[in-house]
Amino acid sequence: MKPGTETFVKPGDELPPLTIPITRTLIVAGAVASRDYQDVHHDAELAREKGSPDIFMNILTTNGLVGRYITDHFGPRAVLRRVAIRLGAPNHPGDTMVLTGTVTEVDGDTAHVRVVGANGLGHHVTGSVTVEVPR
Repeated sequence: MKPGTETFVKPGDELPPLTIPITRTLIVAGAVASRDYQDVHHDAELAREKGSPDIFMNILTTNGLVGRYITDHFGPRAVLRRVAIRLGAPNHPGDTMVLTGTVTEVDGDTAHVRVVGANGLGHHVTGSVTVEVPR
């Protein structure tokens, strides 16, 4: 193989897990930062009135955490090209989410990573991220 043509990752590579404590502050701060003022993201009493046991994290905060997970792993030159996620079990205060990732495909400087974020209720988030790491 010529120097400089080595792949930076290969299909099947697993990213180290990232453990994120789900705090009330994280949920509320993420909602406010993304201008999501839905009461279920900051008001426990109103969230309970709507059938939830407590406030829960919004998708924009989850999306940001998934992006952080990928860029923390691939480094400061990483560029997120596509993030496609789906939410499942809610993230409530007091739980912990563990993000894991597996490289599914590599094409030059671009990797496709399957991401799962699990909490005590199940899979909070599943999806895929396309990341480019220029050399």
